[in-house]
Amino acid sequence: MGETAVARLAIGFFERTLMLWVAVCIVLGTALGHWLPVPFAVLGAMEVAKVNLPIAVLIWLMIVPMLLKIDLGAMRQIGRHWKGMGVTLFINWAVKPFSMALLAWLFLRHVFAAYLPADHVDSYVAGLILLAAAPCTAMVFVWSNLCGGEPTFTLSQVAINDGIMVVAFAPLVALLLGVSAITVPWMTLMLSVGLYIVVPVIGATLLRRVILARGGERALAECLRRLSPVSLVALLVTLTLLFGFQGKQILAQPLIIAMLAVPILVQVYFTSGLAYLLNRWLGVEHCVAGPSALIGASNFFELAVAAAVSLFGLNSGAALATVVGVLVEVPVMLSVVRIVNRSRAWYETPNAGRRPA
Repeated sequence: MGETAVARLAIGFFERTLMLWVAVCIVLGTALGHWLPVPFAVLGAMEVAKVNLPIAVLIWLMIVPMLLKIDLGAMRQIGRHWKGMGVTLFINWAVKPFSMALLAWLFLRHVFAAYLPADHVDSYVAGLILLAAAPCTAMVFVWSNLCGGEPTFTLSQVAINDGIMVVAFAPLVALLLGVSAITVPWMTLMLSVGLYIVVPVIGATLLRRVILARGGERALAECLRRLSPVSLVALLVTLTLLFGFQGKQILAQPLIIAMLAVPILVQVYFTSGLAYLLNRWLGVEHCVAGPSALIGASNFFELAVAAAVSLFGLNSGAALATVVGVLVEVPVMLSVVRIVNRSRAWYETPNAGRRPA
């Protein structure tokens, strides 16, 4: 068996067992963060405007291979995906922030009220609302790639969301929190967009042109094949770091973290499911419906954490709630990817109640 065949088999096995590796990384990261707090503290302190630089580098390793697939010339045809974009925008801006406010009220003020410190409940609720008010910018490229999503749709949708976020984040959060003056961490917002969108898009575009000029489509396909395991390894290292950064908190407050995770989990499955079903009803292609559902459900946790720290302080309940969003993000979104992939045959089955494409 040749080297190429072996590599393909290894990559296939790695992808098929990804959830197992995720579980290993969660346990390993939590344990290492508890046993070796100093190295993780050093890595966690490497940040600019609340954006962690080691995580940023890992995200580049994750998303550049996906961006290499995008032919920017094909962006002219993105208008044909207007239904999927409409669904995602509706979920992100008209459903998700308000449904999270409702879920936070239900679970934190009623279901779990007796088990939470009363003086932190308002802050926990605020943190969950901050988490839901900003759609994800970077990780959705990973989720889209894992579910076979249309890369030009994903890039365009993320770009539109970023533009809306600049003008809508502060008023939306102010409305839901009842706060007259929201301090938006503009540096975090702009730096994140630059690091996670502008820089990797430019870099991937230039690299794609160089590869195509030297070896054509075959060389590009070979490059993508070689980079595929790099993306997955970077994802797992990112997960290990995220749990390592919060290892002590997880072990110190496991019950509170578990209770804060419940509304986040319900929110993710509700919003992704609603987006997926709306896309199916509208006759949208599965390669667009998948990323639409995933973008609709995921959160821009860097911005949420920065806003929570800015508004309520580093040791506040709001900051802890947004950190729980960070911890939940990767494993729960991988489960949504799995659902989207496994339901593809059902999604593409003709349905009498389905609107024509």
